[in-house]
Amino acid sequence: MLEHDPRLTLIRTWLTRDLGWRVGRISVASADASFRRYFRVSRGDVDPSGWAPKADTLIVMDAPPGKEDIAPYLKVSTLLEQAGAHVPHVHASDPRRGFVVMEDLGNTQYLSLLRTGRGVDNLYGDALTTLANIQVRGLRAAEQLAPYDREPLERELLLMPEWFLRKHLGLDLTPEERALITVTFEFLINEALLQPQVFVHRDYHSRNLMVLPAAATDKGGPGVIDFQDALRGPVGYDLVSLLKDCYIGWSRERVERWVKGYRRVIGNLGANVGDSEYQFIRWFDLIGVQRHIKVLGIFCRLWHRDGKIGYLADLPLTFDYVLDACRRYPELVEFARWLEWRIAPLVADANARETQRAQAIAAAAPRRKARPARKSRPARKAVKRSKPAKKRKAVKRRKPVKQRKAVKQRKAKTTRRAPPARKATKRRVTPRKRKRARAGRVGKRRIARSKPRVVRRKPRVARRRPHVARRRPRVARRKPK
Repeated sequence: MLEHDPRLTLIRTWLTRDLGWRVGRISVASADASFRRYFRVSRGDVDPSGWAPKADTLIVMDAPPGKEDIAPYLKVSTLLEQAGAHVPHVHASDPRRGFVVMEDLGNTQYLSLLRTGRGVDNLYGDALTTLANIQVRGLRAAEQLAPYDREPLERELLLMPEWFLRKHLGLDLTPEERALITVTFEFLINEALLQPQVFVHRDYHSRNLMVLPAAATDKGGPGVIDFQDALRGPVGYDLVSLLKDCYIGWSRERVERWVKGYRRVIGNLGANVGDSEYQFIRWFDLIGVQRHIKVLGIFCRLWHRDGKIGYLADLPLTFDYVLDACRRYPELVEFARWLEWRIAPLVADANARETQRAQAIAAAAPRRKARPARKSRPARKAVKRSKPAKKRKAVKRRKPVKQRKAVKQRKAKTTRRAPPARKATKRRVTPRKRKRARAGRVGKRRIARSKPRVVRRKPRVARRRPHVARRRPRVARRKPK
């Protein structure tokens, strides 16, 4: 697969020819829920002088232009480094082709260690410390980010009716159900806008936090990745993304203990944490409802649009988060009852149906069969020919009709057309002219009476009469007497 990947060929060309690095092996590192892919480039036996400094491996992000933009990633990476978070250091980038070569933070995600159940409090303690630095020390950096206001909040909430309810569960909502959803979404948006605004990662969970190798723990805390969608938004968003993780769950008592401890930490650093613990936990729960409703729609879209079936297994836990939080607040009790009565019985059946469909699609996919090796043919014996074979004359094939028409049109455009001949004006032949023509005064031409010919009129020349001197009458003179 990788041998015939044109993007991978471009990456290798970019590293070797444009950057002047000598690379060893390139392998797939990971892929996320977007069109981005990550490749691990190893140095191998290459001389360290021809390689990036202080690293045996690097990560290359492939973000195809037109589908992904690396400019937000580069901007947010700089802001998070200034806030003290350990993000992959960018060594080089090519925004035109969508490539970024960065520091390799290893393969160990937080999720893999959390599932073992060992060192959970220590892992969450480091993650909460890093989050506190981002939200408190990154307040000035947050001013350079776009606001997480009504428009993105509403757009994310509408993913749930479209992809989870209609596409995945196959529901046709009644007008009353649509009205209930509209009122609930409006309440959640207003509550989100009332919270203090801080730097929001938007995907701060166990799959985007990396356990750093021993050589890269100088900054402390986990490595933070997948931060390119950061905005300036509610203080409880990243906290609920971490502690109410869609990929792993914890008891309510344990989660509330972590939330209260985090409130004390950022409160001592000068952050706005509300008037009481109840208010802060309310912020935490309500923004969690907004996030998990959005995630229900995104997980279903990843399967029905992008063909990624793996996220459907995390729908039940995400749906339970929404139900649990809605039951705790009177403004959302009616919405919780509707979810429990109308939606909850359909989730398991829909997941099972779509899983079977995905298996059927995978089984019906054509598999490539290996071609058998060609057998070597025996050498042919040389045959002596008495006369050389006559060469056949090449038959000139006639061009198709469309090509012939196109050639004619081009020739017609290039050839110049002769100007049309002027028509001679017909002049009237009078009886007097006919009479003079008969007498032969006009010349040898004859004018037919029935069909008059065109006669060109000659310019008239005025005749000058000869001057005759007048003689005065002679008067006889009388003799004088």
